[in-house]
Amino acid sequence: MQIEVFSDFSCPFCYIAKKKLFQAIEQLNLTEEVVIEYKAYELNPQASKTTAFPYVETLIEKKNNNRQKVDEIMESITMHGNEVGVTFNFQKVKLANTKSAHRLSKLAKTYSKENEFVEIVMDRYFTEGLNLNDEEELLAICEEIGLDRNEAHNVMEYEQYSEQLAMDRYEAQQLQITSIPFFVFENRYGIQGVEPLEVFTKTLLQAKALKE
Repeated sequence: MQIEVFSDFSCPFCYIAKKKLFQAIEQLNLTEEVVIEYKAYELNPQASKTTAFPYVETLIEKKNNNRQKVDEIMESITMHGNEVGVTFNFQKVKLANTKSAHRLSKLAKTYSKENEFVEIVMDRYFTEGLNLNDEEELLAICEEIGLDRNEAHNVMEYEQYSEQLAMDRYEAQQLQITSIPFFVFENRYGIQGVEPLEVFTKTLLQAKALKE
């Protein structure tokens, strides 16, 4: 069963929804039957590739300095995160350009390590303040999961996998995806946003029935 996951590393809702998807897969004992393919959907492709900005302060500016509104958003995200075992540490989160991480995700995919890479990056981004503009931090993760450091460096240095990232953008446009996370099951069923666990289990069962 193929599941395409349109997401970005800087999207907290993507991390929450991804956790729910995997919980549903495990609950239904479908781990061996599911193939996950991550699709890059950059929320801010023009973000600085050198400077990382504090998440909370940036959000406050976007909300016209309405700190109360931002606190409510943080509280809601934190609550949903707790439900899936994620503790968000927004005081450490930095907004950066996610393109290098997406490129490395494509590299990891060629070695069947994409799931591992995505999980580690998202976890450290939201809980430890991983700077996605920091090449050394990304290279350390690549080495941790067994990827060659020089190969990973070249992926970022020479902007490899640009064609794949462009194809992901094109597919998102064809599907008229305007917000993430977005999940496509067997090119037939879709889930947008953070839905209850039951929605994921129901959709998985529907997609499974197509294969039988």
